[in-house]
Amino acid sequence: MSFFQQVKTLVSKDVTLEWRSKHAINSILLYIVSTVFVCYQAFKSVDTLVWNALFWIVLLFASINAISRSFVQESQYRQLYYYSIVSAKAIILSKIIYNILLMAFLSVIAYLVYSVIFKNPVGDPLLYFIAILLGSVSFATVFTMVSGISSKTGNNSTIMAILSFPVIIPLLIVLIKLSQNALQGLDRAISYGEIGVLLAINVITITISLLLFPYLWRD
Repeated sequence: MSFFQQVKTLVSKDVTLEWRSKHAINSILLYIVSTVFVCYQAFKSVDTLVWNALFWIVLLFASINAISRSFVQESQYRQLYYYSIVSAKAIILSKIIYNILLMAFLSVIAYLVYSVIFKNPVGDPLLYFIAILLGSVSFATVFTMVSGISSKTGNNSTIMAILSFPVIIPLLIVLIKLSQNALQGLDRAISYGEIGVLLAINVITITISLLLFPYLWRD
């Protein structure tokens, strides 16, 4: 198979496995709904700054729960089988694409639930939706790369938290700033810089993943 056929087949495999065993994604959806409801019971009413920060915190931990199992759920025998039939770049790219789709779905659900439970103060819904999609892609690319690295260690969760921290913090700052502009309904031209930074982070992360993962895969 060609490289793109390998990627397509692997993505289709992950989607099929997720659809057959829905307990994982259902548990994440339950986590999102319950967390938002607990936040509402604790705060009742919040200003736009807190509303925005809470949303990204909920989405951050949901993405960690969703993506951390990307490579952990693959047994050593299955990984050896993949190694013999597909390229390492196809493996990591398929995981990134699948996690982007998963995070986009979870982010939209989280935003809808969050908007229903809390009063939605967004001034520019389109820009905020763009921020959510860019955040989903960013979380997926960063955590997939880190999950691939941490899967080669014995303490996956700890290593993943340590490795992702230096990247996630600046990423969250840019996302919060971009979404805050959307909340206030500011001119969209003001947010072009943040959008460019997020796109650059995603391109760099995917490139690094494609370059480094083949060396990890050989081990």
